[in-house]
Amino acid sequence: MDISNFLTAFWGWYLIIFFVILSFNPKRIKQIFKDLKDEKFTILAAFLAIIIGLISVLAHNVWESDHRIIVTLLGWVSLFLGLSLFLIPKAVAGWLEFINMKLVQVFYVALLFVGFYLLNVVYQIIPY
Repeated sequence: MDISNFLTAFWGWYLIIFFVILSFNPKRIKQIFKDLKDEKFTILAAFLAIIIGLISVLAHNVWESDHRIIVTLLGWVSLFLGLSLFLIPKAVAGWLEFINMKLVQVFYVALLFVGFYLLNVVYQIIPY
């Protein structure tokens, strides 16, 4: 499995697992935003996002007009979010809370479909 397929599968599974966890336990969403006000949690979340984003960007910075651009964008978003959480945590937490409250259902369903699309690319569940 090459790195592109590996990261495509990683992000696909990550998005679907994230969707399932938050769908079956919606209290987690409120808990995450509550925890973002705690500096220790924010630093840990920032470092995790930076590590995942940096590994993804360094291993796969492909700007082709197919599924690989989604993998690249997810890596860059993760890196940017992690750096932002580390540098300006209160502003980012407020921004995330605002966005989440307005577009929570649209955002999570979109992530679910992106996850299914990425997994379909890797596993060819539905041929296209």
